[in-house]
Amino acid sequence: MAQPDFCSAGKTGATLSVDAARLRAVAAVAPMREAEDLPLDLALGRVLASPPTARVDLPPFDNAAMDGYAVSTRDLAGDGPWRLPVSGRVAAGDTRSAILQPGTAVRIFTGAPIPSGADAVIMQERARRDSDTLIVSDAPRAALNIRRRGEDRRAGEPPLPCGHLLTAPRLALLAGTGIPRVSTFRKLRVGLFSTGSELQEPGSPLQHGQIYNSNRVMLRALLAQPWIELTDYGILRDDAGAIRATIRRAAEENDVVISSGGVSAGEEDHILDALRREDATLDVLKVAIRPGKPLTVGRVAGALYVGLPGNPYAAAVTFSQIAQPALRKAAGLTEIQDTWIPAVSGFDYDRATGRREYVPVTWDRRDGMGRPVLQRLGRGASASLSPIANARGIAVIEPDMPHVSEGQPLRVEPLLE
Repeated sequence: MAQPDFCSAGKTGATLSVDAARLRAVAAVAPMREAEDLPLDLALGRVLASPPTARVDLPPFDNAAMDGYAVSTRDLAGDGPWRLPVSGRVAAGDTRSAILQPGTAVRIFTGAPIPSGADAVIMQERARRDSDTLIVSDAPRAALNIRRRGEDRRAGEPPLPCGHLLTAPRLALLAGTGIPRVSTFRKLRVGLFSTGSELQEPGSPLQHGQIYNSNRVMLRALLAQPWIELTDYGILRDDAGAIRATIRRAAEENDVVISSGGVSAGEEDHILDALRREDATLDVLKVAIRPGKPLTVGRVAGALYVGLPGNPYAAAVTFSQIAQPALRKAAGLTEIQDTWIPAVSGFDYDRATGRREYVPVTWDRRDGMGRPVLQRLGRGASASLSPIANARGIAVIEPDMPHVSEGQPLRVEPLLE
């Protein structure tokens, strides 16, 4: 006889603070180790796996920082003005070795090599020329308007450390030091599914009691990163056997598995029971966060598992606060994100204490100190979509704060990036 399915009567154990839950989620993953070699043109948005070595100095030679005239400050002793014959011309890309003759000046353009014997560049806006003679009224200091060889990076040094995201400016730095290819971590494999017999995909006809699956669209967009390889397992009906089979398959095929819905303690919430039957290690079961208390984080079959709430705002908050830092570590990213800004409340709000609350806000003015004056959006319902769609950020209200007064300092964080 087959063993009957059963439902969890609830989640036991202590309720964790948001910070403790985040730390446990991050601790549950090991940084990526597998790497692949890519040309720079294919490396945008990937994570650097090993520090490359600069092949040349940057810049590779002393060059002019702007258009003007290369001179020797030794020729400008005593009282001016000084008259210097213009003895030559050097443009960017000239490969010949220019020489500044004593007592003369050389016309030079931005990026051009500094002639031998010159130690300053007078910008053309401050130069006066009479036919083939440069008239200098104010003597420049040595090294003025000259970019020295290797002042940006030295050959043999690593331009970037391991674990950095390869952005467009960083790829430019690598190219400037002569590096054609980089070692990047392979893409993080992430499996995604939603649970709920009430869910339908947008565009499908809705029956009474059904809703459209907004979480799938939101989470797919959030996971559309160059360093993530996403597999979408679709919508799972509230069937314990099917949910367990999909969790097992997704955990075998991915580094991280993310679900939305089914993590509460109701009779149709089968995620927790499926994880236990699959011998999962569960590190986070309850979090003192509003919205989003029903959150599950653990490991199953070697993969990190993150079970997000089914309500959209709760899913958005728990993803940004708990799941995203763990994903970044799993992908090999080492840069710490710290993007909060100081703000002040433009509203009054009475609330229950005990949980850190994240309130969707916007602003259209700042106070005398330049801080945004926050306007609260919506009523804070975890199923609401309009407030998060219109929010410029989320205000953080600490667990022990029973009332928020107008003018009270608050911290604002990005909701989703």
